[in-house]
Amino acid sequence: MSGLVDVLLIMAVIAVVVVRQFRASRVDTDRRWWLLPGVLAVVALREPHLLDAQHPTAAALVLGSELIVGVAMGAAWAWTTRVWAEPDGALWSRSTQASVVVWVVGIGLRLGLFGFGTLLGVHQDSSALMLALAATLLVRSGILIWRTRSLYPVSAPATAYGDGVPRSAWKERV
Repeated sequence: MSGLVDVLLIMAVIAVVVVRQFRASRVDTDRRWWLLPGVLAVVALREPHLLDAQHPTAAALVLGSELIVGVAMGAAWAWTTRVWAEPDGALWSRSTQASVVVWVVGIGLRLGLFGFGTLLGVHQDSSALMLALAATLLVRSGILIWRTRSLYPVSAPATAYGDGVPRSAWKERV
């Protein structure tokens, strides 16, 4: 695919993900929340032009900055998401207006990094954006799962086998 098609596809995925997050959705802590970010990361890392061969140091700097922005954006997005438990024990989440600010700032930072990379003469491929999106989704999902697990009601400690069963006294037979 061409770079423009990749960018349009990534923007469509981001739009779908963001729109879905502003509706209340049930959180399933048992599902494989790391799978989609893992697939995105593998696809991004398989691309041969992740780093510009003519400017490896500058390309690594821009990619590292992109990943830092992605991780920070994922963490901020997770912490600005409202999480609650229903009386029946179902866990729910919904992004807030602060999440919109996180996305706007994150996209602005990414555009700034793209401009900085262009000033340095670094050829930037869409695989770097895909890798940063994977980092964003991985960190957001991880923190969100961690936050929802803290909402479970504290139950009584598990008993060992035989606890609570009356034991007979030791009797010696003569």
